[in-house]
Amino acid sequence: MQAEINKTLKTLKEGGLILYPTDTVWGIGCDANNPESVEKIYKLKQRHDSKALICLVADDRMLKKYIKKIPEVAYDIIDISETPITIIYDDAQNLAPNLIANDNTIAIRIPNDDFCFQLLRRFNGAIVSTSANISGMPTPKSFKEISAEVLKGVDYVVNLHREKICSKPSSIIKLNSNGVVKVIRS
Repeated sequence: MQAEINKTLKTLKEGGLILYPTDTVWGIGCDANNPESVEKIYKLKQRHDSKALICLVADDRMLKKYIKKIPEVAYDIIDISETPITIIYDDAQNLAPNLIANDNTIAIRIPNDDFCFQLLRRFNGAIVSTSANISGMPTPKSFKEISAEVLKGVDYVVNLHREKICSKPSSIIKLNSNGVVKVIRS
């Protein structure tokens, strides 16, 4: 696994796109601080940049780097959730401007996956994670369902967990800075 992490890190640091397994579905990723890399993802997915993308962070410490004020309830939600959960936070900061939604929000998940955790720790920053499909097409449930167009459009494909079947992407909730919770995708 360390060799895969090293190859993936090299690609991220060079501004490239990765295709990698997450705790949910296979994701297209890049350095969340690199606007040119983020733009490459929008082009590959054929998606407008007004539709914000999800980021992954390793832990609470890293989360604090990207959100000005994390509502206390966020920690409770993360701790009690039995399935992967992505939270949309207000007041995003320290990320590529074209990654942050027009209302200054950002969707972030702390993945429960050893590869992702080690990659994020070693990268020491947020990584974009968006489903490995062209916008409007079905989300692939396994590596073999990923289209040739996506495979050709990334700079590095992680060679791990290719046999894994994913039942669904993460749940998404919007958490306002005042603590109001709204379910976006369950």
